[in-house]
Amino acid sequence: MIEVRELTKRYGKKTAVDQLSFTVESGHVTGFLGPNGAGKSTSMRAMIGLDRPTSGTVLIDGRHYREYPEPLRKVGALLDAKAVHPGRTVRGHLTWLARSNRIPDSRIDEVLDTVGLTEVARKRTKGLSLGMGQRLGIAAALLGDPEILLFDEPVNGLDPEGILWIRGLMRRLANEGRTVLVSSHLMAEMALTADHLVVIGQGRLLADLPTEEFVSDNARSYVLVRTPAVEKTLELLTAQGFSATRTEDGALEVEDTSPEILGELVAKHQLTVYEISPRTASLEEAFMQLTSSTVEYRAKETA
Repeated sequence: MIEVRELTKRYGKKTAVDQLSFTVESGHVTGFLGPNGAGKSTSMRAMIGLDRPTSGTVLIDGRHYREYPEPLRKVGALLDAKAVHPGRTVRGHLTWLARSNRIPDSRIDEVLDTVGLTEVARKRTKGLSLGMGQRLGIAAALLGDPEILLFDEPVNGLDPEGILWIRGLMRRLANEGRTVLVSSHLMAEMALTADHLVVIGQGRLLADLPTEEFVSDNARSYVLVRTPAVEKTLELLTAQGFSATRTEDGALEVEDTSPEILGELVAKHQLTVYEISPRTASLEEAFMQLTSSTVEYRAKETA
């Protein structure tokens, strides 16, 4: 478990993280979301002692990260896949990490096999592709067989097969009872992977709740109805107390109901319809709705 308690980090006059508090539980994947500059990376660095908080604290299973004599056995982290010595081989990079934490060399072969880098173990890291570099970073995170794992943008550079693989890996780790925290800007991927979400903006907590609840609370869902009898259908729905609006392409969007209820209603009144289908809000829509006022870096629209 990770406990973030009133975490604050300032760089001069800039407050990157502002009295942030949340808990990451074991047994599921927690997505850590926020716009660029929200303070996600700073918070994750503070979790493993790379940034010292201005105030507040982060506890890893009740202790500070620095208190663990062999921290890689407790926490595995992928924060920057490029943070490797370019002259070392893939195996060499993992070897010095393993020996610094008294991890047996046999574990190196296990993680190389897990991430699919066995065939390039003797290759120097400077020659790795972006995707292979990500896999090496994941291998380093897994090296100590840790109970807690932090992944910052883990799918960067991975092809579709690699993305599917890392998704399955994170789900398996959580199912084993480990604590998994993953930061990503890919909302579609987070919707498929994360059970729970922690969302921050401008260094402050915006949401801390299950993924499905987050989506339902922050985005609109409705039932789409397409019919040649638009006006009659709209009059019927209004008379029955439904909230329905007409779209520019002539369809109807009906809120707070189900396709089954609408289907029975139009059948009862013998109205022809071409489509009655639910439209569920996406995680991306919910995220944009919640964080729109906290975006620090916004591109200007051009003609």
